[in-house]
Amino acid sequence: MGAAAGSLILGNTRAAPKVVGANNRLRIAVAGANGRGKSHIGGWMEQDNVEIAYIIDPDAKVRDRTLANIEKKTDGPFRCKGVADVREALDDPELDAISIATPNHWHSLMTIWGAQAGKHVYVEKPMSHDVHEGRIAVEAQRKYGVVVQHGTQRRSDAKIAGLHEAIKAGKFGRLKISYGYCCKPRGSIGFEFPKPPAADLDWNLWRGPAVIHQYHDNYVHYDWHWFWGTGNGDMNNQGTHQLDVARWALDDDQTHPVRVMGMGNRFQWKDQGETPNTMFAAAEYPNGQWVYFNVRNVNYDGYEHQVENEYYFEDGGRIVRGKYYPKGSDKGEDLSIEPGKVTPGGNWGSFIAACREGKPEMANGTAIEAHNGCVLGHLMNNSYRLGQEEAFNSKAGGFAEGSDLHEHFGRLHSIMSDGVGLSEKEDRYIVGPWLTFDPKSESHTGECAADANRLLKDVNSQGFEIPDLSKI
Repeated sequence: MGAAAGSLILGNTRAAPKVVGANNRLRIAVAGANGRGKSHIGGWMEQDNVEIAYIIDPDAKVRDRTLANIEKKTDGPFRCKGVADVREALDDPELDAISIATPNHWHSLMTIWGAQAGKHVYVEKPMSHDVHEGRIAVEAQRKYGVVVQHGTQRRSDAKIAGLHEAIKAGKFGRLKISYGYCCKPRGSIGFEFPKPPAADLDWNLWRGPAVIHQYHDNYVHYDWHWFWGTGNGDMNNQGTHQLDVARWALDDDQTHPVRVMGMGNRFQWKDQGETPNTMFAAAEYPNGQWVYFNVRNVNYDGYEHQVENEYYFEDGGRIVRGKYYPKGSDKGEDLSIEPGKVTPGGNWGSFIAACREGKPEMANGTAIEAHNGCVLGHLMNNSYRLGQEEAFNSKAGGFAEGSDLHEHFGRLHSIMSDGVGLSEKEDRYIVGPWLTFDPKSESHTGECAADANRLLKDVNSQGFEIPDLSKI
């Protein structure tokens, strides 16, 4: 567990965030040096008067390679340290912030520990791996007053902000359905058999809070996304961006849905992965607005890549592919929208600005905004995880003919049937139940409540537990 076993973050003592003036050097630690971690490093190195003080990674090869690359690009004294355990970096009183680009199952715990240590936090999406730990991360940010910014870069896009301001002001009529797509081709991950981890990998630190009994190579370093213990599938991977945008467009007083369902399957690949590669999900909010979501990862000739958002209005108008279509019209109109309110500087610069000002509200994607968006994806996934097999046909899901749900699911079904070539004889949907949810208590009610509530909180490994609310 490393040299930090007696650290302040485990002692439940409060550390106030250090004031960082506009002309003071901001020292930041990057946790996770593969994948998005490389983007974090590049982003921070482009900022004025920002120093990468630590590279944190349980893989010694990755850590050493990253340090060498940073040293080549550093002018002046090279002071970046490499450590395996995040707690060692958080114990440094001169560290200002932590940038988290680890697998999902570490995001909330590092965010909580960072807040307890008085460090500002930039955390990759999704901020949480389950609903409960996301709430604890929100409360840790509130208690310690640090900046927490979510890695949802679209929150820094003034055009999207302006569009949502216009939607909420009624420019296009009342919003009915906010629709997100995460349709990008991926592939099978095959099978990897259990074996000892490489000597350079601290496996205990890599798995951290996740309960994983055996190592295999499909966990390290990317395909952990497709296992429930470490990832959340594409719904809360790439899809977190489009889910967040979809929820952002709803009325400002809407936090969580009151009912939600998800359906799909992991079609064709027949591999070791657990999460669906095809999914249709829907959530209804207390005010009657809806979020729909679509995941399609199975590739085929003519595959239409869609990583985007659409908006449907009560009067029949819609915004699709950046154009507004009035009711009954097939001719799209260019949108004329004023830029909306965001903290300037892009996702990296806005975080640095918020840290220097000591103002958590300046973050483009605050802790509570991150939580509300992530909960939406978690609930959709949890419905799927409680699902039962049904016939592969357009009636799966039981949506009433002529309804919006039936129409939009039908579009997905046609793609999977006519495009991918799935058949009713050989394939099945997994159809999740409609789960009812109380936004205030963040818990399920109704028929499936017992099973659904068990999925709101992961079991954690000893020594890496998400703290109770009373102990943050």
